[in-house]
Amino acid sequence: MAMKPNRYGEDLQAQEISMQRNFNFRLNLFFFSAFAIFTVIIVRLAIIQFVEGPTLTSQEASLTVRDIPLPPDRGTIWDATGTKLAYSTPVQSLYMTLMKDYSSVTGAKNRPEAVALAADIARVFALYGDPAQPKMTADDVVAAMDLDSKISGGYAPRRIKENLSEKEIAYFMEHKTDFPGIDVVEESIRHYDPDRVAVQTIGYTKKFKGASYSLPLYEQLRSIRSSDPSMQYIDTEDVGYDGLEYQYQADLRGRNGFKSVPINAQNMVSGVADITPPEKGADLHLTLNKNVQLKTQQAILDQLKWLHSNPVSGKLHPNAQTGYAVAMEVDTGNIIAMASMPDYDPNTQEGWAIDNYQNGTITPYSSGRSGHNLESVVLLGSTIKPLSVLLGLNEKLFTTTTPYQDRGIAEFGKDGSTVRNSEGHVYGYLKSPADAIRHSSNVFMVDMVGKKLYSKYGSEGIAKWDAYMKEFGLGVSTGIDLPNEYLGTLEYKNEAETVLSRLVYASWGQQGKYTTMQLAQYAAMLANRGKRMEPHLVSKITDSSGKVLRTFQPKVLNEVHFNSSYWKEVIKGMATDVSSFSGFPYDFARKTGTSTQDVYIKGQRIQTDNGVFIAFAPRENPKLAVAVVIPEGGFGAYSAAPVARQIFDAYDQEYGLDGVPKKSLKKSPPAGAGNGEKAEKPGE
Repeated sequence: MAMKPNRYGEDLQAQEISMQRNFNFRLNLFFFSAFAIFTVIIVRLAIIQFVEGPTLTSQEASLTVRDIPLPPDRGTIWDATGTKLAYSTPVQSLYMTLMKDYSSVTGAKNRPEAVALAADIARVFALYGDPAQPKMTADDVVAAMDLDSKISGGYAPRRIKENLSEKEIAYFMEHKTDFPGIDVVEESIRHYDPDRVAVQTIGYTKKFKGASYSLPLYEQLRSIRSSDPSMQYIDTEDVGYDGLEYQYQADLRGRNGFKSVPINAQNMVSGVADITPPEKGADLHLTLNKNVQLKTQQAILDQLKWLHSNPVSGKLHPNAQTGYAVAMEVDTGNIIAMASMPDYDPNTQEGWAIDNYQNGTITPYSSGRSGHNLESVVLLGSTIKPLSVLLGLNEKLFTTTTPYQDRGIAEFGKDGSTVRNSEGHVYGYLKSPADAIRHSSNVFMVDMVGKKLYSKYGSEGIAKWDAYMKEFGLGVSTGIDLPNEYLGTLEYKNEAETVLSRLVYASWGQQGKYTTMQLAQYAAMLANRGKRMEPHLVSKITDSSGKVLRTFQPKVLNEVHFNSSYWKEVIKGMATDVSSFSGFPYDFARKTGTSTQDVYIKGQRIQTDNGVFIAFAPRENPKLAVAVVIPEGGFGAYSAAPVARQIFDAYDQEYGLDGVPKKSLKKSPPAGAGNGEKAEKPGE
């Protein structure tokens, strides 16, 4: 049967044939197009691979990314009362990144453009800069631009000016498009407490560029470039150069931020930089108490002045120009005060001390004042006698009840050498070793310790003496958290003298020079009866948000175990009369010392006396140990002891030698009332 035509006059069979023909055509067209596209892609890849490949590789090599460090804000150093002793404040600095080659060799044609830009920048400085600051000329700006890259690489930003005024900042930010390559960058300036608190302990900072040529740590950092951009140092950042600033450099510094900039083959910036912000350094929280520290510093200065105008042992001491003191808590090792006077201004870094020694309580460099080149470490003098007696008791050279007849003179050696008591005193019958300590009998130490130790050990006596000294921290590191600790001068190891002679003179304090820190640790060890506590200045380290990163707990470095009767006998003998402690409300243990050293003036040898003093208080349940050294100050009872008294009083006010801070007991005076207290003269 024939198909019916549709309404357009076509039959259904013809319509189906037409539709199939169209479909086949479109399908063929699709396959052809796909083939053509893939052919083009393959041909293009071949061209890239074999024709354009070398050119593209060269272009890729000519464009890289460099990470430019941005220095972090340095952490703060706090004292025990919450006072900032060292801190940084932000400042805004103007930096310029060279966008073209302006060098005199390859970029000479661009140089006039840079000179014109420098003139524009100088005009802005003149109009909006702080009038109190030195003016920068156009030539100064050109020099800061370092157009020939003599200081920094072509891509490295150049600091044009530090500490911009608010008007300068506003102008450059508003007209940034007029100054290509210009950035306003936040930096920091280091400040120190204007009261000059423990400046030789806190230390100070210098720019990395200068420090890297004088300190081994920074020399190494300069030569070894870190692959981590956050740890790379830059020339303009502040780094610790002395004291705690140097010791805790890694903690205080934090981590760099960095600017990632694309660099072309000409070593110039070619693109937009990405910024990773820096991380602020950690904060140090010290055991030092500002109030006690300032009282200690002033006590030394007052005492030095007093010694220049008041005779000690019948004469003035004008060459007493330096003083050192350390106050250390007996049970914790916390250093409450640590003074080396006179000091310098760390904010200006002006003062003789900056070039002469890092810290006189630590290192032995010349004090440089009297002209005699006397070191800041001195012979212990009679302060060694408690340890001499402990050694003698422990070695069974005598007992706690052994009497001794003091004739004021002791002989030793085949040549009949003699030693006398200070000022020729003859103490007569001493009923026990405690009496020998209290009267400070040199001849007892010679006869009962030095000579007997030699009789017992012969040539090995020096090694035995040395072992005892080091157990008490004399001649070894105290463990203090400061750099370059001096370990002492062990003159008893001088083989030019006989073993007997060395032991004899060592027994009463004339054969070993030690730091004031070592003396304080030794005094604390006598106080706690054998525990050598590690002294430390930092109690904890926190991050910028206050989170505790590290704490420092009391640490016993070593312990000696002597019969309790030995400790009792020695501490009983630490009762020398010292007039400066008149009215002191606590029973306390102390030992004065006067060490004699030779100094040379115009080629002539002259003997000088150094004042030394150690003490701890209270005698029972002691809290604080103090050591004071006054080179060329005369007898320790008159030169050094008055300083110690001021330290104990200051600690009593802040913490309480009996555990009750006396400042908490004071009542406010009536309105309009004055102090009414009469100042006590040093040494009285």
